Amino acid sequence: QVQLVESGGGLVQPGGSLRLSCAASGSDFDLNIMGWYRQVPGKERELVAFIIRDGSTKYVDSVKGRFTISRDNFKNTVYLQMLRLKPEDAGVYYCNARAASGYEGTWGQGTQVTVSS
Repeated sequence: QVQLVESGGGLVQPGGSLRLSCAASGSDFDLNIMGWYRQVPGKERELVAFIIRDGSTKYVDSVKGRFTISRDNFKNTVYLQMLRLKPEDAGVYYCNARAASGYEGTWGQGTQVTVSS
């Protein structure tokens, strides 16, 4: 039903940039809230940013001013523009779609982001 495919990850040096994409298929209802989460080995998956269909956004403090989440409702695609990357930004980034808060929703397969000099 709902399918999410992430892309755009890779290896960059500190200070570099990446743009992640999440191509989504599903109903407008199921894709109401789109989020990017990050997970590192041995740690819990954490929310990085989310965006609601109306354009409202929220970011974790550590990425404010550097990351921008956006969505194209015509293409059903969500983006995460990451600027001035730091080593602590590294991890596997997962796209998530849900109808409302309190639901786990659907997860993509993840895309690896490595920040290393």
